[in-house]
Amino acid sequence: MFANPSISEFERAPTRARPVTDELSGAYPLVLHTEADPTNLGGTAVCGFSTVGSVGVIATSHLITSLNLDPMGTVLHPEFPAVALIHDSVPKHPVRVYQGEELGVFTSEIQFPGEHDVYFANTVLEWFTKGGFDRLIVIDGVVSNDLGIKEESELWGVSSTKKGRELLASSEVQVIKQGIVTGIAGYLIAEGERRGLDVTALLAECNPMYPDARAAMIAIEGLSNIIDKEIPIDGLLEDARNIEEKVREAFERAQATALPPPTGDEDDVPMVN
Repeated sequence: MFANPSISEFERAPTRARPVTDELSGAYPLVLHTEADPTNLGGTAVCGFSTVGSVGVIATSHLITSLNLDPMGTVLHPEFPAVALIHDSVPKHPVRVYQGEELGVFTSEIQFPGEHDVYFANTVLEWFTKGGFDRLIVIDGVVSNDLGIKEESELWGVSSTKKGRELLASSEVQVIKQGIVTGIAGYLIAEGERRGLDVTALLAECNPMYPDARAAMIAIEGLSNIIDKEIPIDGLLEDARNIEEKVREAFERAQATALPPPTGDEDDVPMVN
């Protein structure tokens, strides 16, 4: 249904929403954009969501803009909030799919409650399998033990296949040996292993207190090495510096306005009867 459809089938109704996933499978409906070319699919699929540190959504948004990817479709459901996100004066649904040369991107720019995780993961898997992609890479964040601003952070990875794990190691990504991966990323890699699909999670160490563009940049660098594709990161680096400067300023303001600590012992405080 999604792989190799005849373009003439879609030309007959160019303005009608066209579902390409089966809701009975536990996935949300994915409908094609009116300007989408459903024959231009395949390659590597990448997904990112609005989770910890916004690492996934920052990374996928950067891929879309820096590589000038074409809109392919959007995910719609009556339970989703009725909202449009405005980008360069153009309104967009919050959950969207894009396609470029040998690269597809699935992104969600708003955060959904955890009960949606399995449905979104199944939606990604339907897009991945019916789109004829070779591998799926999910980008997410992992909370850093050090919540300060760091110039360097770790990038962790786990893959559903032996080939994927070897590729992580050769790309200088820290391979997770033992642990737990939760949420959409966890479901995707576990389901990938069960179904024999090539699914890899890239987990960038991040600060959950603000949108961590530097962590997203580290994930993009890892992705670039894994798929052997040059991805410009100048914009992300500038965003990271701007965000970090604002965080520093906010911290300094908070320090300046904080009440001084008490100077005496509690025993020195006079009692009033």
